Amino acid sequence: MVITHTKLKRNSVGLLQGTFQSLGQVAPAADIAILLVASFSISGAQTVLSVIIGWIIYALWMITPYEFSKLKSNAGSYYAYAAGSTEKGHLGPITALSFMYYDITGAAFGILGLSSFIFLMAPEVTSIPYIWILFAGIFTAFIIIVTYLGIRPSLNYTAITGLLEVMFLLIGSIIIIIRVGAHNSAIPFEISGPYSIGFSSIMFASVFSILDFTGSGVVTTVSEEITEPKKNIGKSIVFAMILTAVALIPAAYALTVGWGVSSIGSFATHNDAGLTVFYRYLGPVGLVLLIVFTINSYFSNGVSKATAVSRWWYSAARDNVVFPQSVGKINPKHHSPANAVVIWALLSFVLDVTMGLIYGPLSAAFVLEAGTGISIIIVHILANSSLTIYTRRINKFSLLKHGILPTAATIVGLVVIYFTMRDIFTKYFTAPSAVNDAYFASFIVTIVWILAGGLIVTLYYRNKHPEILKDAGEFNMRTQQ
Repeated sequence: MVITHTKLKRNSVGLLQGTFQSLGQVAPAADIAILLVASFSISGAQTVLSVIIGWIIYALWMITPYEFSKLKSNAGSYYAYAAGSTEKGHLGPITALSFMYYDITGAAFGILGLSSFIFLMAPEVTSIPYIWILFAGIFTAFIIIVTYLGIRPSLNYTAITGLLEVMFLLIGSIIIIIRVGAHNSAIPFEISGPYSIGFSSIMFASVFSILDFTGSGVVTTVSEEITEPKKNIGKSIVFAMILTAVALIPAAYALTVGWGVSSIGSFATHNDAGLTVFYRYLGPVGLVLLIVFTINSYFSNGVSKATAVSRWWYSAARDNVVFPQSVGKINPKHHSPANAVVIWALLSFVLDVTMGLIYGPLSAAFVLEAGTGISIIIVHILANSSLTIYTRRINKFSLLKHGILPTAATIVGLVVIYFTMRDIFTKYFTAPSAVNDAYFASFIVTIVWILAGGLIVTLYYRNKHPEILKDAGEFNMRTQQ
């Protein structure tokens, strides 16, 4: 039976914290340091184009949480939206499993990404075997402690540092572009032509570029704790998307022309290409600031992600879907879902260290993030369908906002998955290597976990506990006041 009250503390945070709850998970400085390397390795000089495409796709996907936030305030976010969309709740388990896969593999961005960044930034560190595991452990401990202490101090931290980070990246990028001068080029924006890497590769790179913006909708997980959720959740999503575009699109172009379009092929193979470009054009001060903001960006990402994960796991545990209710236990002093934070962080740490030992921290991060990208696309596809179904169910359906736009977002998501699958399969069969084999395995595991796992769990609940699915995702804070 669904618990009909929330133990999360209401009115704990406002619009500013909500905006940077989303931006904190985006972690723009960390994207520049590590995640954009994956895009550069695939789309080369057209990386900025893949970033723009990624932003447009993600902006389209943000229509669904924006619209849902007007209708329901539930910490379960996409899980709750999907679970409550139908009377029998059949979309709940598969969405929960997709979301869970995204959570656990997505932690690689912080746990392995920070380790890789420090590892590559200081070559002398490479002489110490497995020292990156220590960095991963420190990172994991930090996010557990800060998130455990409650939502207000953790989101105040992400808000202050996040605003400074965006300002630095924008100003730094503008300075680089100006100083590049005559070497600025239109080639980074060419989809086809003699200097283009090809549309398929640009679309595959857009999967990683989508991850650059992933997190813009996680403010929905604090729906039960933010003031005036009907207004502030939607505003937070819009503001976060604007800030991510401001921080990342100019930076992607600045890195391309700052490195040199003609030699961009070596960008992804360089140990610290982003740092090199900032040092080349901004000097020691720019270098130090990028290092500081990048390290902090990883920590902010971890705090924001832990906040989001713990809230929706709490919601699912409250519903008895996938998680037992003990996972959603609230700390009475700090009002945080402490059990969910600890369980998620430790599971992610074990997976990331295991993969890091096999492939090395940087390659392992990319491999896991490929599964993260696919799983979050599936989460959004399920949420898009849920918006259409739910609004029709409650007689608030708008053809444009709840029909055409979510359907368009789903089609775009399927196109991205298609190009991703084609690129992964092509490289697996034509250019076998440890990393390409791992990308292939990651794709297969992701699909099996979500589709087969979702089917099995749904059938279990439908046959054994249909009353649980019927009530799943139905909690709405507004109706409880």
